[in-house]
This record gives sequence, structure tokens and C-alpha cells, in this order.
Amino acid sequence: MQRKALILTAALAFTATLAVGLVAAQPPADPIGETLAKTAPPSEEAPPPSKETQIVVPPAAPVPPEEQPKVAAAPPKTAPATPSLTKRTRYPAAVVQTLDKVTAESMRFEVRIGQPKRYKNLIFTVRSCEVTAPDEPARDAVAYFEVDSQPKPEGRSAPPAKEVFRGWLFAASPSVNPIQHPVYDAWLIACKA
Repeated sequence: MQRKALILTAALAFTATLAVGLVAAQPPADPIGETLAKTAPPSEEAPPPSKETQIVVPPAAPVPPEEQPKVAAAPPKTAPATPSLTKRTRYPAAVVQTLDKVTAESMRFEVRIGQPKRYKNLIFTVRSCEVTAPDEPARDAVAYFEVDSQPKPEGRSAPPAKEVFRGWLFAASPSVNPIQHPVYDAWLIACKA
């Protein structure tokens, strides 16, 4: 019996505490708003507040210039700075490595810009050879080649040349744009001054 009374007392105390907390958590009642809502018909709007309830704030007195807070002047707006790009360095010659697949003969030679150079049946002509600029992410040498196949002339007339390759060769990655020939391989090694 005593145990049931103790449990009942604890439950009542808990309920009272909970009720006090709920009452304290609710916003205060607005008696003016409630009376206006009860007295005004639903289709009409509430009347504007009278001049007696309006609060008038006088203008603030001007602050002397010496007491005004100092604000730093904003810097003038300028166009965003673009990074200065350096040009690639051009060289007058390209160094080429060749391989004869039949005889396994390998040869490295220099080809001057605009001057054809013969290696067995191939004629190499370099149009441009340049090295990447220092501000580029990877260092590489690139050259624009024209490779023609022309057998050595026997007698007075030379057979017409047949174009084998035309395009850019890259020293760092020779497999990107390879010269495709059944007997010879060739790739760029570097540009030379």
C-alpha cells in the first residue's frame, strides 16, 4: 500500500512539473489581437492604428566629421591580372633517330628546318621544331615533319616521291603520332640550336 502511494505521488509530481513547463513554453497571450479578431468581421480588414498609438522617432543629430568612424577607401577596380605566357622556343634543327627493321641498323642524325635530308629511301623535311615554354606543365620537344618515300634515282629520271607521313612528332611520347612505314621507324629525339 505504501509503495502504491509513493508511485502515485511521484506520478502527480511529474505531471505537475510537465504542466508547468508547457505553460512556461507557450508564448504570452495577445489580448488586443484576440479582441480585434473577435470584434472585426472576417471580410473587413482591421482598422489602421490611430495617431495616438504611433511612435514618432526624431531624426538623429548629425555627427561631427572628426567623430565619424574612418573607413578605408576601396582600391580602384582593375581588370583581373592574366598570367604572362611565354612563347615556346624555336630551334633551327631537329635530331631524329631512325631504325631499319630489316637490318636492325639504327642511326641518329640532324635535320635542318626547311632542308630535306635523305636516309636510305626516306626523305625527311622539318618545318618547325620547338621546345615547350617554362610555364607549361611538362617539358617536351615537338617538331612538324614531312616524310616522303623515294627510291634513289637510277639513271637520269627519279621516280616521283610518295608521302609517308605529315604531322607533329613528340619527343616525350613517340607513340602518340608514329611514322608508319613497313621497313623504317623514325622518331624525334630533341630540338637542336
